[in-house]
Amino acid sequence: MSERRTRKSPNTIDLVVFTALKDQLAVLLWRTPDAREKWALPWEQPPSDETLDGSAGRIAAEALGALPGWLEQLGAFGNEKRHPSESEISVAFVGLVPAGTPPPVGGAYAWFPVGELPILAARQRTMLDGAISMLRVRMDQSPVAFRLLPPTFTLSDLQHMYELLLGKRLHKASFRRALQAAWLVEPTEEWRSEGRGRPAQLFRYAPRKRRPTQRGIRLDMLTS
Repeated sequence: MSERRTRKSPNTIDLVVFTALKDQLAVLLWRTPDAREKWALPWEQPPSDETLDGSAGRIAAEALGALPGWLEQLGAFGNEKRHPSESEISVAFVGLVPAGTPPPVGGAYAWFPVGELPILAARQRTMLDGAISMLRVRMDQSPVAFRLLPPTFTLSDLQHMYELLLGKRLHKASFRRALQAAWLVEPTEEWRSEGRGRPAQLFRYAPRKRRPTQRGIRLDMLTS
């Protein structure tokens, strides 16, 4: 390789990758060799000639074994807050993977519930908080919650993902009214048995072209 290709960027790319872990939202952390921060968000100082999106995708694929279904830039962070690399600037990306996605074997990565996190470097903690806020803002414009689900799901599954992302319980009837108004899902011919009750019908995300309206779920309807 040429010297130009091996030169590292002075900044870092950091990933905030979420999944659903039982009844909690969880984030992927990397076990570091640093005694000061034993766990960190996956990060790297990429080659200087690699694009930001290219670096983020590569780092995510190396951490998870495959690209997340959704990966988007969150923003740049500095503000003199400490980072494990001691870099001045970090560019954070947010990713979502379906529930049940295992971390790679070997113990270098693990899923941690966001309410039970180890101590993170101050800048990475700010990134994590910013990522959660971004997801909550985006929920009414894009299918964020669907990225945590398999292709088909019950309406209860979907409500559960909204609750994890919003951090609060939702009224079932209100949620389903809001979902119906948004035309975000369509039924399939499949059903799933859930205990002693009636089987639950499976749904899938409705492609935009098949929706009569183009709006998302109005979050102000969910608790009424």
